[in-house]
Amino acid sequence: MEQKAVKKSGFRSFPRNFWTVITMEFFERGSYYGVMSVLSVYLVMSTQAGGLGFSKESVGVIKSTITPLLYLLPIISGAIADRYGYRKTLFFAFTVMSCGYFLTSQFTDYPLVFASLLLMVLGAGFFKPIISGTIARSTDEKNSSLGFGIFYWSINLGAFLFPLILIPYLKSYSYNYIFIMASVITGSLLLLNLFVYREPAKPASSKSLVTILKDALLVLKDYRFILMIVIYSGFWILYFQMFDTVLWYLSEHMDMTSVNDFVNSVLSLFVTSPHWKFEAEHVTVINAGTIILLQILISSIVRHTKALPTMIVGISLGTVGMAILGLSSNAWVFIAGMIVFSLGEMTAHPKFISYVGLIAPEDKKALYLGYSFLYGVIGSGIGGVLGANLYVYYIDKLNNPSALWFTFSLIGVVTIIGLLLYNRFLAPKKV
Repeated sequence: MEQKAVKKSGFRSFPRNFWTVITMEFFERGSYYGVMSVLSVYLVMSTQAGGLGFSKESVGVIKSTITPLLYLLPIISGAIADRYGYRKTLFFAFTVMSCGYFLTSQFTDYPLVFASLLLMVLGAGFFKPIISGTIARSTDEKNSSLGFGIFYWSINLGAFLFPLILIPYLKSYSYNYIFIMASVITGSLLLLNLFVYREPAKPASSKSLVTILKDALLVLKDYRFILMIVIYSGFWILYFQMFDTVLWYLSEHMDMTSVNDFVNSVLSLFVTSPHWKFEAEHVTVINAGTIILLQILISSIVRHTKALPTMIVGISLGTVGMAILGLSSNAWVFIAGMIVFSLGEMTAHPKFISYVGLIAPEDKKALYLGYSFLYGVIGSGIGGVLGANLYVYYIDKLNNPSALWFTFSLIGVVTIIGLLLYNRFLAPKKV
């Protein structure tokens, strides 16, 4: 008698390919955020202290170039991967990424460092759509939510553990070791690609580059959608300061002695004579750690609330978090600001994705969700250059940090007002 196949549920419902790409995502994102947690500090730090001594304005140009590309490249790279196969594209991505990280560890001239970071981003931009595409093809309606939840968890876990454990240890020897670590890890992922990863089944049809460009024009014609993206980008101008101006401010102006003393007093219960210090990489640790601890709770609180008003609440929290930095130079106030900002991020962004899905035409939901990333292009493109120049003006020249953080808070206020007006006059009433 033929036995009926028993359907697995929960974590056991996912095939090996799913867990393979989750592993890839954890190590790749851990490497990426490990590098990004200190990159801006390393680039402006004096050569005597182990940095490259670039100006903050020139670093702003780098960040306003590489980060938007990371959001834009998946449009093209996803189509290339569909055409030539995921395994081949992953091989290209890991090879290019690994080379980019390694060359960054070796170069000291501005044009060469810029080029090596562009190489790294090229690899990362090809990597991103393959991972999400594999997860989509490895899940079904029943386990898709859990699958993508694990996916986002792995990103934040990598962003939490690498800056917490690896980065402080490596940079105690040399910042170059951080880039070499990232190069070795991303290069090692080639082994998973070659020996464990399996090419997922291709969809019945895949989009050509011409079709992708036509889709882009279609989306760009929807002025309500584009306007909402532009307004929402204001919040992401603030977010990307977590990797630039906030790190410079912490490294150059903050006295974290009280936090260091407290943490070391706790650590002394377990180890002898600890020497822990709060440094630039721990900003990323706070952000990722807050999301890991509280995202499920926050999501459950707002699961039945309307998307756009919840986004406004989240952006308000983020704006308050940025303003807190301008109130005091106290170390605990600084940490409180970072936590409040992270609460705002985890409140606003999931609802933004939900909102895009709700307002998109029924037959174009995937298309609209695909182009919703434009908030990152605009936010990082403006945020890098704007943040660097404002920092130089308000802090380096005027020695007035409060003015910098209140200026960024004002951008948050303008974003909130923009979304309130959008909700009042342009948003679909049914949403």
